[in-house]
Amino acid sequence: QVQLVESGGGLVQAGGSLRLSCAASGRTVRSYAMGWFRQAPGKERELVAACNWSGGSTYYADSVKDRFTISRDNAKKTVYLKMNSLKPEDTAVYYCADSSTVTTRDQLYDYWGQGTQVTVSS
Repeated sequence: QVQLVESGGGLVQAGGSLRLSCAASGRTVRSYAMGWFRQAPGKERELVAACNWSGGSTYYADSVKDRFTISRDNAKKTVYLKMNSLKPEDTAVYYCADSSTVTTRDQLYDYWGQGTQVTVSS
């Protein structure tokens, strides 16, 4: 069993930055890919960033490329999402999840955190 707990969300003005953290407990997640998803009200959940176990292979949604950076510290069992140049359209609940591979298919992510709210004001 894996537990994932997100933190770091909050209210920020457009153009600002936030760093989300996802702390894992339970079995080791060192060999697992990790993803950050988001879901805004009335919209489908979307994958915004993912990385493999080493962090050497990454995926970013077009909407966040060059603004968001995913990274991980396996020793701390923690994955981060640094978000720069935030826009009002980035407002959503952000979730982390783990998978056996970097994939955009959310059905292949096994464990999910409870989510953290990010609100970007204009």
